[in-house]
Amino acid sequence: MSRRLPRRTFLGLAGGAGVLVAAGIAAPRLIAQGAPGTGELLRSGLPLPEPFRVPLPIPPVLRPQRTADADHHTIVQRAATAEILPGVRTPIWGYDGIFPGPTIESRRDRTTVVHHRNELPVPTVVHLHGGHTPAESDGYPTDLVLPVSGWDAGHAGHGMVDARARVTSGERDYVFPLRQRAATLWYHDHRMDFTGPAVYRGLAGFHLVRDDEEDALGLPSGERELPLMIADRSFDEHGAFAYPSLDRTLRTTPGVESAYVEGVFGDVILVNGAPWPRHEVAAVRYRLRLLNGSNARRYDLALDPPPPGGGGFVQIGADQGLLDVPREHDHLPIAPAERYDVVVDFGRYPVGTEVTLVNRLGTGSTAQVMRFVVARRAPDGSRVPAKLGEIPPLTRAQATTTRDFSFRAGTVHGRAGWVIGGEPFSPDLMSASPRLGDVEIWRFVADIHHPVHLHLVGFRIVSRGGREPGPFDGGIKDTVDLAPGESVEVIARFDGYRGRYVFHCHNAEHEDMAMMANFEVL
Repeated sequence: MSRRLPRRTFLGLAGGAGVLVAAGIAAPRLIAQGAPGTGELLRSGLPLPEPFRVPLPIPPVLRPQRTADADHHTIVQRAATAEILPGVRTPIWGYDGIFPGPTIESRRDRTTVVHHRNELPVPTVVHLHGGHTPAESDGYPTDLVLPVSGWDAGHAGHGMVDARARVTSGERDYVFPLRQRAATLWYHDHRMDFTGPAVYRGLAGFHLVRDDEEDALGLPSGERELPLMIADRSFDEHGAFAYPSLDRTLRTTPGVESAYVEGVFGDVILVNGAPWPRHEVAAVRYRLRLLNGSNARRYDLALDPPPPGGGGFVQIGADQGLLDVPREHDHLPIAPAERYDVVVDFGRYPVGTEVTLVNRLGTGSTAQVMRFVVARRAPDGSRVPAKLGEIPPLTRAQATTTRDFSFRAGTVHGRAGWVIGGEPFSPDLMSASPRLGDVEIWRFVADIHHPVHLHLVGFRIVSRGGREPGPFDGGIKDTVDLAPGESVEVIARFDGYRGRYVFHCHNAEHEDMAMMANFEVL
């Protein structure tokens, strides 16, 4: 739930309170730093299950059809039902009818082609989050894939008023050259105005990129490498996902009920689509690929009990791949769409210990995430070397331009919404035009919590609040969490591909209510 800010903090948000009030959003409900983000709790309409009763599911890995120059996959987007809460059937929208969707594994510098077929009742768009992708396959929000069953052009929304939109009927090939480092990426729906409810219904999955540099490190692998998509959801009295869309068909009117304009918080924590799951581990090192797949909720993850001597998480990677050296943390704050690649040594616990992954920003049902049970001793040939990856340097001296962008509440088409630089999203409005190969510094300023995501590029965090980057800001990232009233500078090289891309808040409710902007690489 939202908390009130101290008066001095509240009044110091650079005029943001006035903008919130003007936009019809109650200013006193701004969120402090130690809170789960910006949003409102939507309570489930049926009894919640006891935690740690269901096993952790691991999404299946797709097997590609290999040709000389690419790996090929086919995914069908379709409606299905799944037993998420024990004994309850939940309607979902899933890639291949499952939630999360199947995991795709690729090799660096080897092209992956994913053929998507849309058997859902609404248009879709697929974005490979973190992908260094040509514009035509990046999942621009108006590049719709219409349903195979047909679509009334009068209901096609903004995709039909964007003269540059690439709209296809029923199917599309997304081509990912993957000229990038090994990293934990994920793919999800990115349709203009309807990303939040589509992802909430299940349209998300992992895409892992591997390379020789990472393979040579000796990190935990196989069954000891766990992709973990953490996402909160609520359920109605019938077991369906509860989401406060203005238009429950997702065909015409975008947005959510006014109480949830700040964001939607669920009261059930899912990991890989299972509520508070349980997973047996050996007393050895495990690699955890952590993804916050929630629409709006932030987490602060910790291990309970902590291992003897403290610490617990050895961070080896960020959004865009390996760090240069490992960093040890006793907790991990993670905003929507952020990823951490960490190693946890369960050999530091006695056999029989139950280790709970907790959420220090949660209360009640949202204070726990999942449980690991240290079940047995086992040999461990893995390691975490003192040197991990090579990260090319980027410095202020290399930057040709510094750009400023404010993220704050605003009025969008006469309703409460969210804007960048005072402007709601429009496909025709260009906010930046870097030249191919240029290095630029972008400065973001927020009124309340906003996790900001740039398409196409990875970036380094240069400063946070006018000071040096924080302990969780290392490595190459594509999403950065902004606290209320905070400014963050990032530096990026706009290389690889020309074309039109977007950057936006990854609070999905903010994104759907116009907190997105264009940039075009020239």
